[in-house]
Amino acid sequence: MRLFASVVVLSLIISGVGQAQSLQLFVDLTEAPRNIFHSKMTIPVSAGPLTLVYPKWIPGNHRPSGPISNFTGLRFEAAGKPIPWQRDDVDMYAFHVEVPTGVSELTVFADTITIDGSAGATGASASSTLLDLNWNQVVLYPAGAASDDVQVTASIRLPSGWKFATALPPARPGGQDIAFQPVSLTTLVDSPLIAGQHFREILLQEPGKGPLHFLDLVGESEAAISAPDSDLTAYRNLVNQAGALFGAHHFRQYHFLLTLTDEAGHHGVEHHESSDNSVAERMFSDPDLHLLEAGLLPHEYVHSWNGKYRRPAGLATRNYQDPMRADLLWVYEGLTEYLGDVLAARSGLISDEQYREGLAQTAAMLDHRRGRTWRPLADTARSVQILRLQGTNWESWRRTLDYYPEGELIWLEVDTLIRQQTKGAKSLDDFCRTFHGGESGPPRLLPYTFQDVVTALNAVTPLDWEKLLRERTQNTSTHAPFGGIEQGGWKLVYNDKPNAFMVAAETAGRGSDLSYSVGIELDKNGEVEDVIPDSSAAQAGIAPRMKVLAVNERRWSKKVMLDALRTAARTHQPIQLLIENAQSVKTYSVAYYDGPRYPHLERTADQPDLLANIIRPKTK
Repeated sequence: MRLFASVVVLSLIISGVGQAQSLQLFVDLTEAPRNIFHSKMTIPVSAGPLTLVYPKWIPGNHRPSGPISNFTGLRFEAAGKPIPWQRDDVDMYAFHVEVPTGVSELTVFADTITIDGSAGATGASASSTLLDLNWNQVVLYPAGAASDDVQVTASIRLPSGWKFATALPPARPGGQDIAFQPVSLTTLVDSPLIAGQHFREILLQEPGKGPLHFLDLVGESEAAISAPDSDLTAYRNLVNQAGALFGAHHFRQYHFLLTLTDEAGHHGVEHHESSDNSVAERMFSDPDLHLLEAGLLPHEYVHSWNGKYRRPAGLATRNYQDPMRADLLWVYEGLTEYLGDVLAARSGLISDEQYREGLAQTAAMLDHRRGRTWRPLADTARSVQILRLQGTNWESWRRTLDYYPEGELIWLEVDTLIRQQTKGAKSLDDFCRTFHGGESGPPRLLPYTFQDVVTALNAVTPLDWEKLLRERTQNTSTHAPFGGIEQGGWKLVYNDKPNAFMVAAETAGRGSDLSYSVGIELDKNGEVEDVIPDSSAAQAGIAPRMKVLAVNERRWSKKVMLDALRTAARTHQPIQLLIENAQSVKTYSVAYYDGPRYPHLERTADQPDLLANIIRPKTK
């Protein structure tokens, strides 16, 4: 295997915590293909107690996701002699040492195991040919320090032939040794770095037409990073459409960092001047994977305005140890989900029909979330810490991160209401321009509250926005909010024609979704991932983690299952499922007779097509 040898040296000038300090951090990435990083930190100190902390609450994850269990091999030395350390007995992210008299410099060694990525995904941070470095994985900083007050000067050394990308501004031209301009610890953690043997950088925004935008690609092969011209055109359109939407920018330049791999974890994480995205290796060449990932870069790009520049006050913490309060994630993530999908359509990453198919799938999925009868949407945001990694088992009853998709439906409703109230003179675009636009410049943070959102909406058009938004987010309900779809001139219907997004997911190997017929989701091996609580499957006694072995005495497959649904509709005879449940095998009789059902949007003839207006490209 080819090894990615890299040296990273950071100088941290720490103010506001005792005397001014500087910290150097050396990160040896030569064993990145084994998913382990080796760190060495040199910290000027004075005699007495010292507490260093490992970043815990990671921006964009909205939860205490710092991979502390992967921070290993820790030891402290002074003048080559070991210094005892002790983990705090309450805070697992804090480390205490007693600096001996006469010691002015402390050296800290640590290894970071990266089999679980630190960017919000499960999966490795590296493979034998590429690497995704999130700085919060490898850094300690003084307890109590504000991350804005910690100044960082970083430099790296790369082996010959390897290339990298990051939003960190360079201090001098590149080569094997690269130095970066001084930045705060906030900016460092906000500026991940990707690198690999196969690298391509594409300029998306020409000089003189606004901030430079780059699409930076690393992949497992040269074929993986061969983005077609149609995608490059769409990404250039994305930059232009976002500029037309917001009217201002809050970055000096922007980097779409995109890793194409099947060997490392997949994710999308927002930053002020970049986004860190990882997708399947064949995303550019596989139409199904392409469709499923079409909204990723638009979503993370929108976060530069909604999430990084404008951020809920509860998420705008002073460092990485202060707890976050995520009540407004239906704005932070929900509005971003809405705008990201709209921009994907406006830029040409998806067609108008694909936009509607995605919206139909979202609406149907949420309408079958039976957990909405006991858990309001606001609680899915407040509960992000416990919901984030729960998986798909019992998802319909438990609910999951529904502030993303249901937030999208809520903001579609807001958009259509504004358009109706103003007879088309205004839209949610006007809200975005005033609330997220402002004056262009370098990254900065402007926190907001729920009342700030209500006030800004009322400035666009007066309405009882507070009542509407509280009802949508704080009340339980039996059905998903369809107001935006219906006011947009469409309605949700079901028929036997497969939904485009569901077909793409199944073709890409993500299982078989029969939620809207028999009420069951299966993985590619026939294991039950979820069951709609009041569906035919649930009434028959089927539950998640069971495994379907046979259907009507035939070995299970997607095709056999669909044939059984059609047969039951014709004969009105129950479907017989042979199911394995731990050590027992039993036949379950499922009384379902309506055949395959898939969601779509259908035009309502007597209403204007506001959806068409919403996804129509803007002109500046």
